[in-house]
Amino acid sequence: IPGLISKIFVNEGDYVKKGEKLFVLEAMKMENEIHSHIEGIIDKIYYDVGANVNKGDVIMEIKD
Repeated sequence: IPGLISKIFVNEGDYVKKGEKLFVLEAMKMENEIHSHIEGIIDKIYYDVGANVNKGDVIMEIKD
């Protein structure tokens, strides 16, 4: 979904569980909470709060 990153709940190096909230993406006046699909460590976050992202952009990487 193209949109704006309005909140990020994790930092690089954080351990996350499957289903944990990662960030909020605002699109079409709706807030969409994006959750982790795997368990692991946040390896890299490519965008900051306030960034516009497009469909297919990699926002963060999680190492399992």
